[in-house]
Amino acid sequence: MIRRINLSGNPNLGVYISVTDSVALIPQNTPEKFEDVLREALEVEVLKVSISGSSLNGALAVGNSNGFVVSNQAMDREIDALAAAGVEAVRIPERFTAVGNLILANDNGAVASPLLSDDALQVIGDVLEVDVKVSTLAGLNIIGSMGAVTNRGALLNPQASSEEINTIEDALGVEADVGTVNHGVTLIGACSVANSNGVLVGEETTGPELARIEEALGFLEG
Repeated sequence: MIRRINLSGNPNLGVYISVTDSVALIPQNTPEKFEDVLREALEVEVLKVSISGSSLNGALAVGNSNGFVVSNQAMDREIDALAAAGVEAVRIPERFTAVGNLILANDNGAVASPLLSDDALQVIGDVLEVDVKVSTLAGLNIIGSMGAVTNRGALLNPQASSEEINTIEDALGVEADVGTVNHGVTLIGACSVANSNGVLVGEETTGPELARIEEALGFLEG
């Protein structure tokens, strides 16, 4: 299911929400109406949590069905709260805190920014239980902000090179296409939230953009 919605007037959904096929980490002050739409569209358990004392869960965490990698500034009580809900979360040994902006991941693999250290890549692979490849996207290091990936497909920044697309497809085991959201915004990951069940995008996303999103993320399969 694909839905157009803003979070308290903000279209940058991927900055605030980190999602897998089974769980969504959302800010503690998320309105109930938005929470209901997210739960219905993505078919997930919703956990209202903070990461590093912040509401920027999408920027500070990234995960798959095996667990989440989170900012090295995540608090013990936040890690414990996730564990109590049955969700493993492990801090990344890295000075860069916005791990959600630096990693694309699904249940098949992960692609990480060249900014991340070998130690960080090892933790990503161990926690998510996948092989990790390194790549830019659209020539930029903020790879997690530039794309949305699920176990069914990937939508990437339209400036992605053929080499980058091939690397991502090979690492994540899905076909990828390029497109935009929110009437021409190329920061796909920052402005959408997607899993294998559905996708949320900002209210300004156009009809042609919606069609491309549905096709790229695998929701048009018969």
